[in-house]
Amino acid sequence: MTDGGGPTLRVGFILANNFTLSAFSLFVDALRLAGDEGDLSRPIRCQWPVMAARTDPVRSSCGVLVMPTSGLLPPDELNYVVVVGGLLRAGPALDPAARAYLRRAAAAGTLLIGVCTGSFLLCREGLMAGRRACVSWFHYQDFKDEFPDQDAVADRLFLVDRDRITCSGGSNVADLAVYLIKRHVGPAQAQKAQHVMLLNRIRSADDAQPHPPIASEGNQSDEKVRRALLTMEQNLGAPLPIDEVARRVGLSPRQLERRFQQVLGVCPTAAYRELRMRYASWLLNNTALSVTEVAIEAGFADGAHFSRQFRGAFGHPPSLHRSTSGLVAGRAVINPGLMPPERRQYI
Repeated sequence: MTDGGGPTLRVGFILANNFTLSAFSLFVDALRLAGDEGDLSRPIRCQWPVMAARTDPVRSSCGVLVMPTSGLLPPDELNYVVVVGGLLRAGPALDPAARAYLRRAAAAGTLLIGVCTGSFLLCREGLMAGRRACVSWFHYQDFKDEFPDQDAVADRLFLVDRDRITCSGGSNVADLAVYLIKRHVGPAQAQKAQHVMLLNRIRSADDAQPHPPIASEGNQSDEKVRRALLTMEQNLGAPLPIDEVARRVGLSPRQLERRFQQVLGVCPTAAYRELRMRYASWLLNNTALSVTEVAIEAGFADGAHFSRQFRGAFGHPPSLHRSTSGLVAGRAVINPGLMPPERRQYI
């Protein structure tokens, strides 16, 4: 693109049906703050057209409607085309015109970005071949199920792989936006966006996602067990009763118990407890939370009970765990050898 004195960063957005509003708004707001001086919000240094072939509003997953601000612009007028994904199972995400536009933009050499589940949409169009994709731990198994041959990571905020950028979503979108602003507009404007958005620090692409994938992906041959474990992962701080977990995956508690014993060799209650222990271990090694705060985050109202459970799982109290497990390159190294053999089979 030749700017001829115009904006130095032009980002065109394509919103999927039922897109994630926070992913879109964080990206746009960072561009807005960097695009002008003071609080005027004029698109001078940055522009952020919301593109669509039709003028109908696009519905977000929370029901808020967003109006397109332009048609599908020529790809060579943009630095990036951002696909904002959202709900995975809510009907067609993109209309045929948007899908064709993405393929045309890729052929023109425009850099494509997939945020939230936008990585799924790029893969469905065959636009991630030979490139790695960054997905949220929350959707990692969904991604591997749909694209078993696609190289994916779920341990970082976003990933730049040549002419494709994929971002796991959530607050990580702000880190990606500031990264692009710094790269194209300058560090001062990136810092302004960071400070006005009250971001304590901008994380790099290689920073760990705030919550790791906890359950192993290699031993969950039973779809119901895998979904039950995912349900447990999504409810660590306020654990669900096992009969509620069973209900959510369409099984009776007795059926769920039988499947867990067959696949994992443990009952659902033990599996749930060990997921919480692993999460507590991760919190101890990646945050400055106190032991009491970690206990609450992992769903234990009683700190003494948490300490007893933790010692049983790891062989030492949580107060010693930070120094025992250690850190490598700023990331936790959870040593499976700290856990009794019967506790390692699915973690």
